[in-house]
Amino acid sequence: MIHSVRFTCVLDTNVIYPIEIRDLLFWFAYYELFTPKWSSHIFCEWEEVMSRKGITKEEIKKRSDIANLAFPDALVVNYEALIPGLTLPDEKDCHVLAAAIKTNANFIVTNNLKDFPEDYLATFGLVAKSADDFIADIIDLNHERALDAFRKLVLNRRNPDLDEFQNHSTKT
Repeated sequence: MIHSVRFTCVLDTNVIYPIEIRDLLFWFAYYELFTPKWSSHIFCEWEEVMSRKGITKEEIKKRSDIANLAFPDALVVNYEALIPGLTLPDEKDCHVLAAAIKTNANFIVTNNLKDFPEDYLATFGLVAKSADDFIADIIDLNHERALDAFRKLVLNRRNPDLDEFQNHSTKT
């Protein structure tokens, strides 16, 4: 359970790509339920995933630009020097941990919990949470504001990107 109303979270690529998760997280952040952070490396991975899913370069750039404009303080910089000193089961995830350390995040929101060992993260004062658990905790912390954010998400869904939505929906 999360115990702070205002906290900082690094969002891993696997919670930024699925449109349903990303949109809900971004609306929660817009409603100041948490402060989102990401790195250029995370965004490059996100762009690669979108490209593999057949999303055009123009649309990829548009989505990245919108996210960066909506949250101008979200980009973590100068974290790369920390990467070589970190040890995770999958070394490709060290950039996520480095960004979290650099920005003094409280949480890493990822659906890849096995590669972020609880004991190791605790040495940095960090906790990894799945998107589902994180979203549930946010709702528990501030039910009314979370509901307002969700309503806004739904009202702004007049023209969802059906390709991304359909690609994700067929997996579940």
